[in-house]
Amino acid sequence: MGSRATHRPAEYGTGRAGARETWRSQTMGMRELRVVADLWRAEHHGREGLARRQGARLAASVAHARAASPFYRTRYRGLPDTPALTELPPVTKRELMAAFDDWVTDPRVTRTGVEAFVASVDRIGSPFLGTYFVCTSSGTTGYPGLFVHDQQAVATYRGLGLRGEVHWLSAADWLSLVRRGGRWAAVLADGGHYAAAGWLELERRRDRYRARNYRVFSVQDRLDALVDRLNAFDPAALTAYPSMLGLLADEQAAGRLRVHPVLLETGGESMTPEARARTSAAFGTAAHDVYGSSEFNPLGFDCSHGWVHVHSDWLVLEPVEADLTPTPPGRPSHTVLLTNLANRVQPILRYDLGDSVLARPDPCPCGCPLPALRVSGRCDDVLRLAAEDGRTVSVPPLALVPLLEAPGVRRAQLVQTGVRGVRLRVEPDVDADPDQVRRIVAARLRSYLDGQGLGGVDVGQSDEPPAPDPRSGKFHQVIAARTVADP
Repeated sequence: MGSRATHRPAEYGTGRAGARETWRSQTMGMRELRVVADLWRAEHHGREGLARRQGARLAASVAHARAASPFYRTRYRGLPDTPALTELPPVTKRELMAAFDDWVTDPRVTRTGVEAFVASVDRIGSPFLGTYFVCTSSGTTGYPGLFVHDQQAVATYRGLGLRGEVHWLSAADWLSLVRRGGRWAAVLADGGHYAAAGWLELERRRDRYRARNYRVFSVQDRLDALVDRLNAFDPAALTAYPSMLGLLADEQAAGRLRVHPVLLETGGESMTPEARARTSAAFGTAAHDVYGSSEFNPLGFDCSHGWVHVHSDWLVLEPVEADLTPTPPGRPSHTVLLTNLANRVQPILRYDLGDSVLARPDPCPCGCPLPALRVSGRCDDVLRLAAEDGRTVSVPPLALVPLLEAPGVRRAQLVQTGVRGVRLRVEPDVDADPDQVRRIVAARLRSYLDGQGLGGVDVGQSDEPPAPDPRSGKFHQVIAARTVADP
């Protein structure tokens, strides 16, 4: 494909002329093969080859946004015909969501239509308008987002996922995966159009093989029931959030969980080196991290030296300070700006992703030519609550986040007040009934805790609004007792 592909509009979805291809036509076709072939060539050509592709794709993405997105046409008015990346004004999630219908490049894609689509859980992983993959996000800003990905973007994400696996797995690992039927278990937040679970459901819809061998397990299941289901499924690959993977590692070490995955994959939260070592020891295989987001999945993959390698041929990540000036390599940034070079239906150019990253100033000793960084992403807490029978029940944060993202909620935060109490901070939408919204969120949380054997835990309401961490500025939706500031 190479840099020439950026000059072929048909490769990049619909533009304002509307979709011309069906979803099924791209599920197992030449798109993925072209992406994979070019990924191999890009790494073979080294840093120069990666930079050439990034530069050509950036120029094409900016030109497309100016031509097809009313939002960017206005935003970039007065800029040179071929502006440098740093000449483009950064954007935020709140800004893009407020201008949603002018932001997108297919007029059939409207905020009203997408919101109606994601309101139904039956549509998770199915194509919006027969063409687009849709997912939702709140992330480190705490504000909701709706993200629409076109067919070229989906094919690119598939190829990039394979790139990480090729770096991780040996020939013997691949053979073992095949022999065990490629069974893939993902323990994720379900019940909504979240990026990870929605992506796996999208993959399950591709063919009967994946429908049979890929399975989503709910992070909200009771731990003992989840362990039984995973034992019965016997996955060859296991994906889970680090907080949940830590709980499963404890079950594996205790002998209650008895699975032997060839591939162990994490994402969605940060994982300490100590937790990674403990998890890898429990399962007898290295735990690998995928750095991803609802805006671009996957952004990068980890290596044996503990760095995340960014897919720089298909995206740009700019570490910046609070005033959006560049952060020098070797120093943690305040945030990072993302430019997605694959998705044309919803151009993302210098978008404030909210993560703090540290860029490696020199080549990684693993030998991968892709840029290397370390990420401080979502760091919500595991809550450890006391059941009525005296047991301590560990509740992973991403089991709770979907409960907080109820209809009518703008932002919500759960703060632990002790081993038998939690407190809700809820910011309703401007057109919602505040009391009704708070009752709904409290009832959802109460029902979940009851199912975990935590019926006696007090669920209180706080008059305080949800608030970011005063030190980092990041928004945490679940806060454990050790960091409680709520009265």
